[in-house]
Amino acid sequence: MLKEPMLSWVKSTFPADEVHAHCDGPCGIYDPSSARIAAEAVLSMTKKIVALYEDGTNSLAAQNTLSRFIAIKEEEAQKAKDELLILWTDYFKPPHVEKYPNLHDTFWKAAKLCSACKVEVSVEHAEELMDAIKNIHGIFWATKNRDVAWVTAG
Repeated sequence: MLKEPMLSWVKSTFPADEVHAHCDGPCGIYDPSSARIAAEAVLSMTKKIVALYEDGTNSLAAQNTLSRFIAIKEEEAQKAKDELLILWTDYFKPPHVEKYPNLHDTFWKAAKLCSACKVEVSVEHAEELMDAIKNIHGIFWATKNRDVAWVTAG
């Protein structure tokens, strides 16, 4: 049982500075913009799928285009979900939840919208996802005491 005394001796002989960590990585790496960009792609692809379907073209080229639009929509919905979950679980801490009591519900609903956008072709849900991410964007930047404009590609 020499392990405990030896460890105590090492700690007292070579003390380490106390450190504090807030995030898994430097705070500057967190930003909801990547989720916004992915959600914009989801909305864009969803609108293109609806337009292609309404066009009624059933050619091989149209089928190929449709399958590409669907693949992109689903990939981007998953990217948005991944980015939101990282932000939710790695950046936001208990003091943020105290200030924003609906934070967990906000993220949970946004993640569920990402899933809905993957399995459905719903412009309504894609727009709701954009609104949810806009809300998260506002909360995120407010925690940094910054007012960053919401800018979309469309």
